[in-house]
Amino acid sequence: MIGSMDEIILDEIILGDVTVTRVKEFYGPVGMSPAHLFPDSPEGSWDAHRDWLAPDFWNPETDECHTAVQSWLLRSEGRTILVDTGVGDHEDRPYVPVWSRRDNGFLDNLAAAGVRPEDVDVVVNTHLHVDHVGWNTRLDGRTWVPTFPNATYLIARPDFEFWDPAGERGTARGDRNAFEDSVTPVHRAGLTHLWDGSYRIDRNLRLDLAPGHTPGSSALVLDSGGDRALFVGDLVHTPLQIVEPDVDSCFCVDPAAARATRRRLLGQAAESGALVFPAHFGGRGAAEVARDGTKFAIKEWAAFPRLS
Repeated sequence: MIGSMDEIILDEIILGDVTVTRVKEFYGPVGMSPAHLFPDSPEGSWDAHRDWLAPDFWNPETDECHTAVQSWLLRSEGRTILVDTGVGDHEDRPYVPVWSRRDNGFLDNLAAAGVRPEDVDVVVNTHLHVDHVGWNTRLDGRTWVPTFPNATYLIARPDFEFWDPAGERGTARGDRNAFEDSVTPVHRAGLTHLWDGSYRIDRNLRLDLAPGHTPGSSALVLDSGGDRALFVGDLVHTPLQIVEPDVDSCFCVDPAAARATRRRLLGQAAESGALVFPAHFGGRGAAEVARDGTKFAIKEWAAFPRLS
């Protein structure tokens, strides 16, 4: 269930035996309208939900979507686990200029949460898009090296093989760029563990494949002390996709599979009372959902302070 406001320590809530901390990298407009980012949104749906989509997720005056780039920091069974590593600093992203050569101070925010890079035991990349792998590495002189030298980087094998430019498919140029500076160095260093199907991190946490947004998109399942949560990456990119679960983002590799997986996971969350943690929600960051006929509704927002 949802942590209460008195459980907040900075940007933290406690779920069972797991502490969950939101570590911000970026929050704001990204120069994309709902029609661009979510092209199959039903006509009028954003206006119909304006009262809670604005201002945290959409600015109606400029018609721009607002997004958060953030990591979820989990402390479980004595280990420190980082879910997704954002955009990163200094990477050259000519095909995604909004994320190119950033300097967002993410490591300072991580330090404010009491964590040094060498303290991280596990990194989970829910998928390998550019805004989920950036801090896998850092620039040391002219060389990209692992940011978290003591961590095991958990990457779903289907995503690794899909985006690997050395594989049969190869990748689009922008994806190749991110793979080469943010994935290849940690793999070459022997820090990656490629998993498939399902992977148990500890008694509280399990990774399951959740394909559609990308072939190896994954969901992190938290089940501890009667509390449950689902960290769903980009399968839910905006809260509109909770009330309109058949809406895909323009970045979904397999839209039909994404819709099926989204409905399955939201149904699972509604039935179990799990808190849903998407990668890019601003506002309160996460929500508990309920069934609403053939769709879903937001039952309650999480107890995080609103992101600004």
